[in-house]
Amino acid sequence: MKIAATVARYLMGIIFVVFGLNGFFNFIPQPPLPPGPLTQLMSAYMATHYLAFVFAVQLAAGILFLINRYVPLALTIIAPVIVNILMFHISFQPSGLPPGILVTILWFVVASRVWNAFDGIFQPRGL
Repeated sequence: MKIAATVARYLMGIIFVVFGLNGFFNFIPQPPLPPGPLTQLMSAYMATHYLAFVFAVQLAAGILFLINRYVPLALTIIAPVIVNILMFHISFQPSGLPPGILVTILWFVVASRVWNAFDGIFQPRGL
């Protein structure tokens, strides 16, 4: 399982570095958006620079995965991005769902190796 987790970590690192950089440099062209709610959503994201933050988070997490440092932190900051990827494709573009499912599986494989880092958040105690 250690080899699988290492491969999964490198794959996640490459995926999120490439797509994080693509958000800033646009070297992977995107097809035009169809009119409707998706176009409105993306327009709002662009106007508020929300996507710049998302791409920065992807890039930071990808780098952490590749250098094998602070992996639990990288898993924590990339998890909401993965949820957004899944929800985006479920809601607007089901044809793009397989890559989202792939990174979700990779996330769980990597998390399985550092699961003990998350033990404290599963304690039922309060302040």
